[in-house]
Amino acid sequence: MEYQLRLVTNMTTELETQLTTITETRVAGALRTHLENIFSDHAHDIDLNFYDTEGALNSLYHKSDIIDASQTSYTLTLPMRKYMHLAVANIADNNVVDLKDEQHSNTSMLLQEEGNVSDGFPVRIVDSHTTGLFTARQSMEVLSDVSQTFNVRLFMANSAVALVLNPKGHQYTDMKVYGTGFAHQFNIKDSVYIYPTESPLIKANKVETGNDYLCYCSVNFPSRDVRTRADEETLWQIKVYLTNADGKVTESVLDIKEALKAGDLKIIKGEFDDDGAVRPYDSTVGVSITLDWNNGGSYDPEL
Repeated sequence: MEYQLRLVTNMTTELETQLTTITETRVAGALRTHLENIFSDHAHDIDLNFYDTEGALNSLYHKSDIIDASQTSYTLTLPMRKYMHLAVANIADNNVVDLKDEQHSNTSMLLQEEGNVSDGFPVRIVDSHTTGLFTARQSMEVLSDVSQTFNVRLFMANSAVALVLNPKGHQYTDMKVYGTGFAHQFNIKDSVYIYPTESPLIKANKVETGNDYLCYCSVNFPSRDVRTRADEETLWQIKVYLTNADGKVTESVLDIKEALKAGDLKIIKGEFDDDGAVRPYDSTVGVSITLDWNNGGSYDPEL
């Protein structure tokens, strides 16, 4: 069995085309460093399962290993039969996503944690993924008394979003950035993403840029490829909550119509206006603003 991680990504193209000015190229360098362990063809660990293709579809052979390499090979002696083989890389150190129900091929999945209700939001908040996840699935038939070689290629299952803002000198005391509208589960055998009824907020981490520009980045599963309703335009969102110097919070909700695919990085650029609202540079990105926003959408009337 020969395994190779195949990193198919737009990251370099996205960084070079979206962040082009002298100031922005410093942001690009910081963002590249921030994501170097995510968009990497280097696997720390690998988990292998060989399943029965008839009856219970249960795992007949399992192996996990630390490889710290982009490719590896194993010599295995397996009983003669047909197998469904599933492989996962970089799951051991991911604090947000777990490999679940791997005893059977049809149920084996990558499952994101539910998260917690915090920061006063009415929906759950989930941390950004901590590793780039790779998976593979392959039907194979082991023949009797024959030496066989199987080549297994693993491809990336999650993606990343970065928000880059020019603050334009706007004064603020706190800033929180989240992404939403992404899958929370990946069924490995069928290579199918599952989306929750109520999408949680994925927390974006601040990237130190070395200049005045602000950059927040999250790693998560992809968005849908198509809209679920005919009247729906948005596939996923970025939500920004800026606490201004006067203590009032401005909520900016950015609506993105372009699908976020596995292995991709999407950079959204913009700037603050005088109210602390985000104004995206891309005209295809919609934005809705709530001034003096309160947690849970409730407002305290003056008495």
